[in-house]
This record gives sequence, structure tokens and C-alpha cells, in this order.
Amino acid sequence: MRAMLAGATLALTLMSSCTTAPPPLPVQVLPLQPLPAVDIAHADFANPSLWLCRPGLADDKCKINLDATVIATDGKTKVEKYAAASDPKVDCFFVYPTVSDDKTWASDWTVDKMEIDDIKLQFARFGSVCRQFAPIYRQTTLTALRIASGGPQPEGERLPQGVGGYNDVVDAWNWYMANANNGRGVILIGHSQGAGVLARLIAQEIEGKPAQKQLISGMIMGSSVMVPQGKLTGGAYKTIPLCTAEDQVGCMISYVTFRDRLPPPDTARFGKAGGGNVASCTNPANLATGKGIPDSYFLTKGFLNGSGGNVQPAWATPAPTVTTPFVKTPGLVSTQCVTKGDYTYLELHVNGNPNDARTDELGGEIARATGPDLNWGLHLIDVDHSMGDLIRIAGKQSAAYLKAN
Repeated sequence: MRAMLAGATLALTLMSSCTTAPPPLPVQVLPLQPLPAVDIAHADFANPSLWLCRPGLADDKCKINLDATVIATDGKTKVEKYAAASDPKVDCFFVYPTVSDDKTWASDWTVDKMEIDDIKLQFARFGSVCRQFAPIYRQTTLTALRIASGGPQPEGERLPQGVGGYNDVVDAWNWYMANANNGRGVILIGHSQGAGVLARLIAQEIEGKPAQKQLISGMIMGSSVMVPQGKLTGGAYKTIPLCTAEDQVGCMISYVTFRDRLPPPDTARFGKAGGGNVASCTNPANLATGKGIPDSYFLTKGFLNGSGGNVQPAWATPAPTVTTPFVKTPGLVSTQCVTKGDYTYLELHVNGNPNDARTDELGGEIARATGPDLNWGLHLIDVDHSMGDLIRIAGKQSAAYLKAN
């Protein structure tokens, strides 16, 4: 069968208990309000315009079509329909990765296609488990990141110290906890820059504080949670362990991904730690053993900003007719946690088979003029390759949390 590159998405990195679950908040359509000025230190997250997803929004970016076409080994297809939970008892709080293509150092408050597309890819599907909260924040832009690879200088001045970025997310989190949480359990989810922001927020705003009792789990993808070698706690967190079972609560899932035949070079941006710590690797496909067959949801076509190249996927030969935004290819890839040299990471293998009508290749590296950028590994599909597993784990963790509370 003909090997073709599959599409991928961009996300660059930076760095209470109660006897019964409380009733859900009444759904109320929130009107759009004027956006705040970009130069204020603290935004008022009561403003619905500062959220991509939030219960009651008139234009909730999580309320979209998430159907997927399942392609079998013989090339035959069927459609898997997506359904959101009607009355979820837990919440999910998401911080998106570096997706802003604004020409400034930091993004503004205006919602662009890039943020909307990432919600579709990395967060909207969690609506089958939880109420969804995804704030807008003034993140470091792609423009700012691309200076290192010869990109143009960003326009304007940098935001003052302590304005934007992490501080915006803290403001959003504080508003959510004070006004919308109502004692509910919450899963925190982030990738890349968003993962780094959330990892810091968990350390500074949740661990050792009353909110820790409400932490169902933290899902930190494309950015590493550091732990002492051979340990489940310590390093980044004193008391919050890594997850080793799908119904474990109050724990962390964290990994970065590299292709098996393209391991991290000495200059790789992920998977390496120091000071006696190692980068954690918790494989969503098998938390207990670190080796499994992930339940993937890949974009059918298109890229968030073209960083994965311009080759569209031919998911099978002959190419099937796919009308859904996502594709599933059961058994096409396998993943395992490995340590090679100074790097610990999730290693992905494409199970190419000449008797399988589906593609033997899968994209995921950032495409440069000189070839794939190995320093980033398979950063573009960190979430895609295990999305179904993350949803399944979120459901089991939530059920365990509600049973215990």
C-alpha cells in the first residue's frame, strides 16, 4: 500500500467533599459584552467574551460537530457519532497551547480561527464527560517563538512583567472557583504552553490548598512533570502523584511524544530533566504498564497553521470518502514509555502492514525546509494519538471521584 503522510495540528511549547454531587448550574445564555483593553493587568472573567467554552455561552466553541469516520484495516468505513453529556457532574478546565498567529509579542483578547480550531481538536470532545471551561489568555504568540528560526520581529512592546500569560489564567481560575465551581470536582487539561501554565497553576494555586480536594486529575501533555527517578511523587509536586490506574483521582498524567525511528536528539526540547529528576511518562493507553494501543482521533484534513507541512492524508488505498471532521484508525499506532539516554518519553510506532489498506505513515513532526524538526518530536499530535484514552480515563476518574464524594 502506498504510504502517505497524515495531517497533524500545531501546538508549540514554552514554557469538599460532600455526600452527594451538587446540582448543575442553571443554563443561562450569556450575551456578548465589549472586550476589555489589552493593556489592563487583570481582566474581569465574568465577561463571557473572555471564554471560548463556558456553560451558557451564546457562542460556545465546544458545541460543535465531533463525529469521526472509523476506517477498518480493509478500508471499509463507518461513522462514530459524538454525543455530549446531558448533565455532567464534574468540570474540565482547559488551557490551549501556542496557537495565536498575532503579529505581536502576546496575543490580544480577540478570538481567532486558531484558538477555535484547537478547541475542536484538543478539548471539545471532553464534553462527553464534563462541563467545559476554556478561558482566553494573552499568550506568547507563534510570531514571538519564530524569531529563533529567523522569523520577523514582533510588532509593539512586550507586555509588562506580571501581565498576561499565566496571570490571565490565574485570574480565570480564581473567577471560576469563586463563581462557577460550586464545590465540584475538576479535571485540568493543557498542552504545550497551556500545559506549562497549568502545571504551574497546580503547584501554586491548588497543591496544599483547599482546592486540592477537588482535583480529579491534571492532564499535562507536551510538557513534562518532573519526578525523582523511580518515584511517583516529588519533583514538581510534593503530594500529587503520577496516575497509575484509570480510576485513580488527585493524580497527574504527563508525557511528550517522539517517533520510534526518530528519537530525541541531544538538542530536543522535551523529555529531559536534571537535578536528580526525570521527565514523567504516563501512557494514557495503559497507565499501569506504560505500553499500549491508543484510541486515536486524528483530524481528517487541514492544519492549524501549516506547521506539519502541506501533504494531506490518504487514509487508505483506495482513498475512502470521509465527510466527518475526524478519522479513527484502530490499531494503526502503538505507544510505550521509554528511557533512552537522558530522555524519558512516549515512543510512538506506526504499525505499517502491507495487508492493511490504510496508510503506513503518519505525520506529526514540524516541517521545516530542511526536513522534519526532530527537536520537537511528534509534538503536533501529542493529544490526537491518545484522545480516546484521555476521555475514557476522565470518565473513570470522575466516576471514582463522585463515588468518594
